[in-house]
Amino acid sequence: MTDSTRGGNVMYRSLTALASPSGLLSTQPPILGWQTIQADVQIVFERDVNVSHWFEILCFYPGVQALLSHRLAHWLYIHQVALLPRLISHLSRFFTGIQIHPGARIGQGVFISGGMGVVIGETAIVGDYALIYQDVTLGGTGKDTGKRHPTLGKHTIVGVGAKVLGNIYIGDYAEITAGAIVLRDVPPGCTVVGIPGRNICHQRANCQRDRVSLFDPDSPVVRSLFDRLNSLETQIKNSTKSQKKEFNSINNYVNPTIRIS
Repeated sequence: MTDSTRGGNVMYRSLTALASPSGLLSTQPPILGWQTIQADVQIVFERDVNVSHWFEILCFYPGVQALLSHRLAHWLYIHQVALLPRLISHLSRFFTGIQIHPGARIGQGVFISGGMGVVIGETAIVGDYALIYQDVTLGGTGKDTGKRHPTLGKHTIVGVGAKVLGNIYIGDYAEITAGAIVLRDVPPGCTVVGIPGRNICHQRANCQRDRVSLFDPDSPVVRSLFDRLNSLETQIKNSTKSQKKEFNSINNYVNPTIRIS
């Protein structure tokens, strides 16, 4: 290993230790090495059953193309190369529809599915094996300086159109459902739904995701309203029956020929 390569590895590991003390990212250098490309390609085979060949992935998967371009841009960025990292990022956005700032930290095995409209900010950190769908924003709120973009843990899932904003932490194995807007931290293993996002936490951080039986936090409120409505309808019916009986009993003394059924 040459001195320059060793120096680059040391710099990258130092930045990793500062930016992700909990070990969100692998310790591989952000250069287009074989292990990095292999992880980025292999995860597509695992997550997309329609893919048949690695050449198809490199040619027709914009998420993979954007990640490979970003890794080169990020390596140049941390080595303080001027202009070229932003140029690579800009060209990648033009060809893939995915905007990743060169300063963003992205782990290995990350899969950007679809990809169009994805925006990842400068200080964002994406942990290993995260899954990001189209039209996702990992952005800032416009009020902070320094670390102002979110951090995604390992094996997180961010659904279609979700917006994760500000310097917040999304725990390992957390899932953000489609269209959710997340403005606060999400514990590991939790699912976020709604606007603003509400956390639904499971028993285990690495629990099996079951979207069919996913609990809706609004369901108790809706159920309570239905129960209250049924109770009021029952009270009205009972009140009407008692009023009819009272009227008929009084009317028997006044005019027996008039009755209410």
